[in-house]
Amino acid sequence: MNAGDAGDTQAPDRARANTRSDSALRLRGLEVHAGPRRLLGPLDLNLRPGHCLGVVGESGSGKSLTALSMLGLLPAGLRARADLAHGEIAIGFDSPGHAGLRGRVLGWVPQDPLAALHPLRNIGAQLIEILRVHGVRDTATASRQAQALLARVHLPEPAAALRRYPHQFSGGQRQRIAIALALASQPRFLIADEPTSALDARIAREVLDLLDRLRREDGLGMMLISHDLPLVGAYADEVLVLRRGEAVERGGTAEVFAQPRHAYTRELIEADRAPHEASAAAPTAPSAPLLRGEGLRMHYRHAPKPALDDVAIALRRGEGLALVGESGSGKSTLGRVLLRLLRGAQGRVWLDETELSALSGAALRALRKRIGVVFQDPYASLDPRMRAGEIVAEPLRIHHIGDAASRMDKARELLTTVGLDAAMASRYPHQFSGGQRQRIAIARALACAPDLLVCDEAVSALDAHHRREILMLLARLKRERGLALLFVTHDLNAAAAVAERIAVLEAGRIVETGSTAAVLRAPQHAHTRALVEARRL
Repeated sequence: MNAGDAGDTQAPDRARANTRSDSALRLRGLEVHAGPRRLLGPLDLNLRPGHCLGVVGESGSGKSLTALSMLGLLPAGLRARADLAHGEIAIGFDSPGHAGLRGRVLGWVPQDPLAALHPLRNIGAQLIEILRVHGVRDTATASRQAQALLARVHLPEPAAALRRYPHQFSGGQRQRIAIALALASQPRFLIADEPTSALDARIAREVLDLLDRLRREDGLGMMLISHDLPLVGAYADEVLVLRRGEAVERGGTAEVFAQPRHAYTRELIEADRAPHEASAAAPTAPSAPLLRGEGLRMHYRHAPKPALDDVAIALRRGEGLALVGESGSGKSTLGRVLLRLLRGAQGRVWLDETELSALSGAALRALRKRIGVVFQDPYASLDPRMRAGEIVAEPLRIHHIGDAASRMDKARELLTTVGLDAAMASRYPHQFSGGQRQRIAIARALACAPDLLVCDEAVSALDAHHRREILMLLARLKRERGLALLFVTHDLNAAAAVAERIAVLEAGRIVETGSTAAVLRAPQHAHTRALVEARRL
């Protein structure tokens, strides 16, 4: 019997040993304050070995604050207090004993593994470091254990993966690496903070199936934080619903989802169950394409295969085109190639009759006035030192449109257009919720009255309520302004809400294209059928 077999044989024994009630992690009266203002609580939590607690709520409800408080990793300026106990042992909150829980007792799987992994160190070095810190004496043993961990989370070619760097993996693979890092210290509880928000439906299911298997094999207690209610419903034994820092409902997951008692819980479930209607915009009349690409290719250095392989695409005014596919399919690369944001790309791109691929310098900058871009993470794409009004007005300043006063007037008008109060122009990004920040990003993208709006996973990090609001806003703006909308997404429901046409990518090629309704109703390609099936799970 090899070491891996021995570990698998012992897993049920570990699970039985860890399911004793006296090894639970309990918090009572958890509160988080910013000065005199209470942001979270009072909140009671009870994590039990082998048990999964789901924590749900919209952006700004306090989900991540709860996780960071438990880990003792709150940002400067915030303070927390609670009664904390592990088994029968009371532990002072924010004490050295509390900090000592990190790793050995509490593991953490963060939302964005690319941000959590060191970009200049290979995966092996990062895993070996954790193993050495937690008692593995020599590097050779640590290296063998690191490879075993990658094999356990089903990362392909684990020996070769140890030598690779974070940017050389897909999003789903990076999330598996983050899980391996969390498991390296053999924790008893795992906090998974939005572990699937940036993943397509199939990869998200794979990651959560993996976490669920580890929970059962090792008797891990797990806290699953998510805005994706169906995923929480499929994996959590118990659910806690947060709203504005307060617990409004808790109970068995099946019972809460079947008969929610609180109006807010009912609102969350209804927002997620709401039908995703195809864009209400009328089909665009036949016309010359506004945006066109031919022979588009992109091969990243050291990558075994091209990210894009001879892609052709066209988009007309007033039309929504969704680029859909799994993580690593090439959809974001295609969007960036069309925008001339990647060096080394091949092929030709036209906006109307002007060839972007032949422009550079001032000529290219001037043409970009006609293109607005909305990125996936509004918090990362908004300058934290600038007020909302300054952020929205910045494209006008860059392109020398108007004076300072008129630019700020235009910024307030645009904030109103996207459903925010003009008075919010004086606030900073951190003072807004995730959905509000994305509205600011959309307002900025509209500043120069573009003909084309490109949205790269613009709703994937939002909860169901805010996702629906942003999709409705995009559909309305497209209809009212005659915008051409290029919508990059892994979410077929989101694609159906804003796009008349859909293009499905697999391994850098477009494998199917057509009207959104027709493709989703009767997909022709096997890969499209798999995506549609994952959507229905």
